[in-house]
Amino acid sequence: MRSTVYQRDNVAAWDVARPERASRVAGVTMAGFGVRSLTALRMVPHPALTMILEFGAGQPIVDDAAGGQQRGSLVAGLGFGFGGAVLARGENVVCVQVRLSPLIARAVLGASPADLQGAVVSVDDLWGREASRIRERLGEVSSWEERFALTDALLARRNEAASAVDAEVAWAWRRILTGRGLVRVDSLAAEVGWSRKRLWSRFRSQLGMQPKLAAKLVRFDHAVHRLVAGEGAARVAADGGYADQSHLHRDVVAFTGVTPTTVAGEPWLTVDDTAWPATKHPPKARHERLGDR
Repeated sequence: MRSTVYQRDNVAAWDVARPERASRVAGVTMAGFGVRSLTALRMVPHPALTMILEFGAGQPIVDDAAGGQQRGSLVAGLGFGFGGAVLARGENVVCVQVRLSPLIARAVLGASPADLQGAVVSVDDLWGREASRIRERLGEVSSWEERFALTDALLARRNEAASAVDAEVAWAWRRILTGRGLVRVDSLAAEVGWSRKRLWSRFRSQLGMQPKLAAKLVRFDHAVHRLVAGEGAARVAADGGYADQSHLHRDVVAFTGVTPTTVAGEPWLTVDDTAWPATKHPPKARHERLGDR
């Protein structure tokens, strides 16, 4: 299925493609993008690693907060873009974008999520000649379904040599996801039968982020998608586990560098409803309010 998403200026069109079937690899979702002109797209933190496999006439360029720059196919770590100072640009960019669960990232990428937190690296640096081969093959086929199938086969093959995450760490991550970040993170260790120090250490070393920050990221992700859907900040704050609207405002600014009003129009988020329709974020009926624990 294909559709077109326009940026806020209604000038640069994004061609967006979605796979007809889910990936064979649990923890992988994909979308295809064709972008004629991309200027200063703010990258918004997301509770998954982001991999971009480009194969078009142009290359995506990512400028980070420290003045660094990355071109071409890349991988961005969990929560990459924190603070809103990471911008993407490019002309005539065509790519497959993969969202990768941190539970399978080490196996698929060959690098620990902990080494990628807050960073973006070249796929060439991670995969060597295999990165060039997949780029060539993606450019040789004529349909998005073939491109998705090629990408999925590659990820499935790499995932076969899985470097397993501890079952307790995986459970804690899934608990944070299913709870939409609204979990008492101090109780996670007790629930898996580990000490707090052990869980925090293993979680950080294997997934690249401490449980408390992971929960804040997941909660933020659900909140901003509700803002994008047009819900009011006061309602989102009340339903999203924030102490009040000011608390939501502070979190959004911390993660994105802009206010809730502005973030609702960010193209990186507004495209999600088209590119990743299976990951919509409907509000939950009830939950407890957590504040900043």
